[in-house]
Amino acid sequence: MIVASLYLLGSFLHSLTQCTVQASDFQLEGDYLIGGLFDIHQAGGPVYHDRPEDTDCSSQPFILSSYRRFQLMRFTVEEINNSTKLLPNVSLGYEIFDRCSDTKNFPGILKLISVNGLIQPWGNPHRNLSTVSKVIAVVGPFSSTESLTVAPLFMVDLIPMVSYGAATSALSEKEKFPSFLRTVHSNKDIIAVIVNIILHFKWRWVAFLNSDNDFGEDSLELFKKSIMDTEICLAYTEELNHNINYSLIFKRIEEWGVHIIVVFAPEITSEALIDSAIELNVTNKVWIAGDTWSLNKKLQKKKGIKNIGTILGVSQPVVTIPGFSDYIFSSRSQTQCENAEQQTLCNQVCNCSTLSPEEVNAMDPSFSFPVYSAVYAIAHAVHNVLQCGAGRCNDNITVYPYMVLAELKKSNFTLLNRSIQFDKNGDPMYGSYSIVYWNQNDDAEEIGFSKFHPVVHFFINSTKIQWYDNKVPTALCSPECHVGYAKRQNGIHKCCFTCEICPKGTYINNTEDPYNCIKCKETEWSTPGSTSCHLRVVEYVPFTDRGTILIMIGVCTLVGLTLATSVLFAINYNTPVVRSAGGPMCFLILGCISLCSVSVFFFFGKPTIPFCILRFLPFFLFYTVCLVCFVVRSFQIVCIFKMAAKFPKLHSWWIKYHGQWLVITVVFITQALFMLIGYFTAPTKPYNDTFWYPDKIILGCDINLFTFSASVSLLVLLGSLCFIFSYMGKDLPKNYNEAKAITFCLLLVMLTWIIFATAAILYHGKYIQSISALAVLSSLYSFLVWYFLPKCYIIIFQPQRNTQQYFQGLIQNYTKTISQ
Repeated sequence: MIVASLYLLGSFLHSLTQCTVQASDFQLEGDYLIGGLFDIHQAGGPVYHDRPEDTDCSSQPFILSSYRRFQLMRFTVEEINNSTKLLPNVSLGYEIFDRCSDTKNFPGILKLISVNGLIQPWGNPHRNLSTVSKVIAVVGPFSSTESLTVAPLFMVDLIPMVSYGAATSALSEKEKFPSFLRTVHSNKDIIAVIVNIILHFKWRWVAFLNSDNDFGEDSLELFKKSIMDTEICLAYTEELNHNINYSLIFKRIEEWGVHIIVVFAPEITSEALIDSAIELNVTNKVWIAGDTWSLNKKLQKKKGIKNIGTILGVSQPVVTIPGFSDYIFSSRSQTQCENAEQQTLCNQVCNCSTLSPEEVNAMDPSFSFPVYSAVYAIAHAVHNVLQCGAGRCNDNITVYPYMVLAELKKSNFTLLNRSIQFDKNGDPMYGSYSIVYWNQNDDAEEIGFSKFHPVVHFFINSTKIQWYDNKVPTALCSPECHVGYAKRQNGIHKCCFTCEICPKGTYINNTEDPYNCIKCKETEWSTPGSTSCHLRVVEYVPFTDRGTILIMIGVCTLVGLTLATSVLFAINYNTPVVRSAGGPMCFLILGCISLCSVSVFFFFGKPTIPFCILRFLPFFLFYTVCLVCFVVRSFQIVCIFKMAAKFPKLHSWWIKYHGQWLVITVVFITQALFMLIGYFTAPTKPYNDTFWYPDKIILGCDINLFTFSASVSLLVLLGSLCFIFSYMGKDLPKNYNEAKAITFCLLLVMLTWIIFATAAILYHGKYIQSISALAVLSSLYSFLVWYFLPKCYIIIFQPQRNTQQYFQGLIQNYTKTISQ
């Protein structure tokens, strides 16, 4: 802090004693003083001194466009003073300084904040409003770095700064810059316009060249944020300074295959870049210029400018200031710059006596209206502070900078058909940007615009553009994918990718996410390379299906036959055929066959939880009873004919304690417990099968084979035992064929379920439910047709074989055969 203070004080004193030149154009006496900061000259590179001293701007390169803006401020102040409407009986004066360096021209700033050549320390407890500078406001400076550098010196006393060119977004932070306002939009707005231009032409692969100062760095950061959620990729970026190697820049741009170049840099830097592009024979590019050089008339008429490609730009709207051209002609006819009697601080000289009015008027008109509106905004604020009206202003009011600031923030007036207002950040709530094209006539032709208030409106007429190869250039790192393909990013740039087709069951939505295939819902399907999903066709076997009707007729027939068989057996209950078939056990088997048939009805219709339960429960439970009855019956046959003689005690015990019913009861309870455990552990429920058919949903029931494995194992065990016992009776009397009938029935049942298993493996359509129902029905018909119906035939058509004598004869003959 001490070193900085000594440096500033030394620079100030040195400039007071060493560097005095003519300055009549830079000063004007008035009741209220406005400071002005303009970069009429611009240092071409870093300036080094052996001791603290100011930079002599008059020795630096002259910027004609800035000189034009400098003259515009002078014109505006004189216009206001010559008017009796805005500030009657009050005159404005100005003190203007040339700012050729962003960080080293402080004497002028110190002069503006001084009082009678003195600067009171800000921490002085005796400091009061009477010691505040006579300057009530400052117009400028132009660049962002200049503004950030000098703004803190003005913020302390709340001296309003109204910049006509500083666009960095940092200056919108009111906590740091409470008295800063501007009449140009911030970088955020112009970057938004540039991004819209790029999006409009569907360019994706761009380079961004910016100056290595606050203005350029801020614009680069804003550009990166703006393209974050777009398909634009920043292929290459470089900061431009005085020592940059332009040849290396363009070499890298060519290596990256970039055709779109955004240039965000001050006028001098941009001129050096374009000059190098012409010299290095850079061709076939699209250049997008920022508002600092988009209307640069010097470059527009440069030889070879058309060879570098097509130049588009974003500019301040060209607003004709009434009377300014005449003012330039009248002021340039005088030679006040050469009046040596008026001596003041250095950097208040233009070295411009050789300029003609035509040169000044023909220069880049950018930022003219911002200068004009900045001065008028201050004048209107003073008008409100002084309570001007009825041809007079209240000259009894002492005007302080903070009062002007308060009125500036509330600005609301019309200037050249434009409403001048500021938002809470001090940014303009008016204005727009023009989109220009450097045409074949060496002019910047307006081809579009972008308005911000009251609503954002972007328009560009691309038919006016004559492209360097007669068509809109493409700017892609990778060619666009075909329809139905997703992008797979290569490297860090999302614009560089390979294309992969989306597999079946997925689709790509390029609007929402072009990089990921989206999985279809369970109820939808798609083919490879789809952009949308289709609803799957829901299929199940309805009750109205012809096959279903036939199967249900078969079930009804089965029930009818079991009922008829039961009646016939009941009538002939005491006959040998009925007794040998099982006696009372026959009615149990026939009843269970009828109850099993109930399951068949629940294989059809739309599956529900009750349907899924009743599809398997009756069959598993009652078919178990059927099998265990045949197991017991087969065992009894073997005991009677083979084991009775060898194990008489076992036989008598079996008869005494009704072993057959005990076994049937135990097996039934066991199966019931297995089923109950299975349904509680993993209950069967409706299931949508989408695996086998991409365009269909097959409705079925999900049964967990693991949880029901005990029930299935019990059925397999009973079937195996039944087959074993019945097979043991294969050599029984020829006409006593109970065991043979059971063996044949079991073979049919096994064949049925083998066929079903094969069909279930090969076919997965909706008719698998019909096949399941047929398998159940066939299992039931096997016992009914091949075990019970032959006995019904004997009872009805061969009654001679249904006598006690006939059966006793068969048994006696078999006993004799065994004894022998």
